Amino acid sequence: MREPQMCSVLCRITLDAKAAKQFQEKIDDEYRVNMILDNLPLVVPIRRLDQGSPTVYQLGYHVGLKGQYTGSKEERFFIHNHLAFTVKYHRDPQTDSARIVGFEVKPYSIKHEYEGKWSENTRLTTCDPHTKHTVVNSNTPQEVEANKEIIFTYDVEYQESDVKWASRWDAYLLMSDDQIHWFSIVNSLMIVLFLSGMVAMIMLRTLYRDISKYNEIETQEEAQEETGWKLVHGDVFRPPSNSDLLCVYVGTGIQFLGMVLVTMIFAVFGFLSPSNRGGLMTAMLLLWVFMGIFAGYASSRLYKMFKGTEWKKISLKTACLFPGIVFAIFFVLNALIWGQKSSGAVPFGTMFALVVMWFGISVPLVFVGGYIGFKKPAIEDPVKTNKIPRQIPEQAWYMNPIFSILIGGILPFGAVFIELFFILTSIWLNQFYYIFGFLFLVFIILLITCAEITIVLCYFQLCSEDYLWWWRSYLTSGSSALYLFLYATFYFFTKLEITKLVSGMLYFGYMLIASYAFFVLTGTIGFYACFWFTRLIYSSVKID
Repeated sequence: MREPQMCSVLCRITLDAKAAKQFQEKIDDEYRVNMILDNLPLVVPIRRLDQGSPTVYQLGYHVGLKGQYTGSKEERFFIHNHLAFTVKYHRDPQTDSARIVGFEVKPYSIKHEYEGKWSENTRLTTCDPHTKHTVVNSNTPQEVEANKEIIFTYDVEYQESDVKWASRWDAYLLMSDDQIHWFSIVNSLMIVLFLSGMVAMIMLRTLYRDISKYNEIETQEEAQEETGWKLVHGDVFRPPSNSDLLCVYVGTGIQFLGMVLVTMIFAVFGFLSPSNRGGLMTAMLLLWVFMGIFAGYASSRLYKMFKGTEWKKISLKTACLFPGIVFAIFFVLNALIWGQKSSGAVPFGTMFALVVMWFGISVPLVFVGGYIGFKKPAIEDPVKTNKIPRQIPEQAWYMNPIFSILIGGILPFGAVFIELFFILTSIWLNQFYYIFGFLFLVFIILLITCAEITIVLCYFQLCSEDYLWWWRSYLTSGSSALYLFLYATFYFFTKLEITKLVSGMLYFGYMLIASYAFFVLTGTIGFYACFWFTRLIYSSVKID
């Protein structure tokens, strides 16, 4: 610590043909070397050309670079074999001890030379501390070729810094442009205001007028000519087809909503900073497992309302369906990474630990929740359901289920897609994502948008005497996940330069998992909004 070093020789190696070829491939694919010192990742400072703008940091340095010699057209590969480290420290004036607050590097490629034969004490002529001859440029670079020797060297320089230890991460998390985030939030708020206005209009004008009209029908003839949502009161709470599956998905959505909310609140208060590697992922997995109790509760409550009797069956499905599908996709992706012999693969032990958490904690908790939910008295319907289902009249083209479901997903997606761009960039282009305050705002806006668009479309549907709203409400807001996946595809082809098949499969596999989770989350919000809305309007009408 605080002892500068110059031209320390690390090692001298001679590449065989295989190693040289591997190095060339890594340089061609722009691989970076990452290092950590005192939990700080290594960065390469890149000066911006325009004055006044802050230095940009690139995580890790490139293994090497490609180039041509003057006058030749042939591509050559050069390796960065000299690293000039700068360690910044903050000195405590009382004790004179120091803490590390920055870790930077400037990589160089230089063909080192020395006189005589190589031994332990050989002094390099290209980089010698005694003659104050240091490496300052890559004018005579070190080429990567078979049977050529490469000498690796490094300098360490210590710089005193005013940055306190507590705020040493700030440089890494430099916000490039917070205006666009505000812009995205204002854009989303416009959507929300527009929808809220529509919901308020429906609630006030139509419902108030409708309910007062329905409750004042005097003559028998008028009573026979009722139209609109009141007509389907005898069918609106008829259990849907595949009601078991709906219960499972609603339960899973509640589990997901709980996990996301708690994670975000923790992140907003700064408990999950990027300096704690993997903290976010760990927190999310643990929360997911413990939120199982709410999943079981929500699904069995709904199941009992649909006159279901086998709560154990529904709890088992809730505990296994969504995690099972996600785990299957994840396992296949991991097998692909294993096949590539990559260090990014999740080891077998971790996989096993995940399965133990799933079956050891999550499943029992879902059953506990299911038991509690099933013990409670069933939710009563505000109106009686008729024995015989009524016929649904011919619907207008714009009330076609597929059309209205696809329309419903556009607005929730529109509310989040700018923030989504930043999230995708931070995941796939190796940057830190830490703007959790913005994300939390956007998330709240997403919840409101999903709820409101579903209520509006549900109202139009009931007015045209189509009472099959259970699944429709779930799919209306859930369809935003389709747009999410389409956007991820668009992002893949416009922003990323992925050429290898496995990398592409990984990208689409992970985006598929993300879209599936998004579907469950938004669908559940839409469903509960509609559930509340229908109960509200049908309970406020006098029905003979």
